[in-house]
Amino acid sequence: MRGFTMSRMRLGIAFVPTSPPEALKDLAMAAESAGLDDLWVWEDCFKESGVASATAALAWTARLRVGLGLMPAPLRNVAMTAMEIATVDRLFPGRFVAGVGHGVQEWMAQTGSKATSPMTLLTEYLDALRALLGGQTVTTHGEYVHLDDVRLTWSPDSSIPLFVGGAGPRTLRLSGELGDGSMLTAALTDGEIEEACGHIRTGVSRRNGSPAAHEIVATGIVATGSDARARVDAEAALWRSDLSEPIGYTGDAQQIAASINRLAATGITTFVVQPTADEPDITGFAEWLGRSVLPLLD
Repeated sequence: MRGFTMSRMRLGIAFVPTSPPEALKDLAMAAESAGLDDLWVWEDCFKESGVASATAALAWTARLRVGLGLMPAPLRNVAMTAMEIATVDRLFPGRFVAGVGHGVQEWMAQTGSKATSPMTLLTEYLDALRALLGGQTVTTHGEYVHLDDVRLTWSPDSSIPLFVGGAGPRTLRLSGELGDGSMLTAALTDGEIEEACGHIRTGVSRRNGSPAAHEIVATGIVATGSDARARVDAEAALWRSDLSEPIGYTGDAQQIAASINRLAATGITTFVVQPTADEPDITGFAEWLGRSVLPLLD
């Protein structure tokens, strides 16, 4: 497996699907030019395809790692997910990371794919997906996943990391146990991030893994400028209605970097900046992150 080897916090930027697909190219190219480590695309129903967006971003760049979070297991047949991950990985070796999760249950219900037991589905799905990506021939008949003699013709040339995303304690522990990396939901407080990392470490210990080798990706809303706090608060309200304290990160480059560096103590290894929907200059913001914030990270 291509393990996590960065000695400092990775820094990336999210392409949030509140922006139209045609805005992706400029952001991807700006992120690479600025030296950011990652670009993460989302697959929110019913906005934009994560696989199409990730593949396009990879084609437009040469170095940038592109992450996809998350591919909803109920919505995607596991064989198709394996085919897509393997194909993109072979096209852009070592630059694509994808994660799977439960999907938003309301959206899954809208598509007629909601599982009665999301945990059972995700466990079966991860086991089958890892085996398929590993080049194995898979026959399995679980409660949800059914495969008969399925093998990828073009499996990845080497083992690729499998990320798992989630919010609840059970899913976070499962991500540590069955995943090579974990992705946290967006719009969390620092305390919630720390608590989530604890659950992930518990899962990692179940399989006698090394917490240091398990990548944990956190996303935070970030803005700079005189009106940054008001903009971040407005953005946070779009994603959560139960907040009792401010979330997100504001200030100049030193203040933003200090906030991100503090998260390293929780176990976070990759921080993905979520711009506000009203960010007036998204490419300039990406360039600022790479040239002013990234050099200050521990």
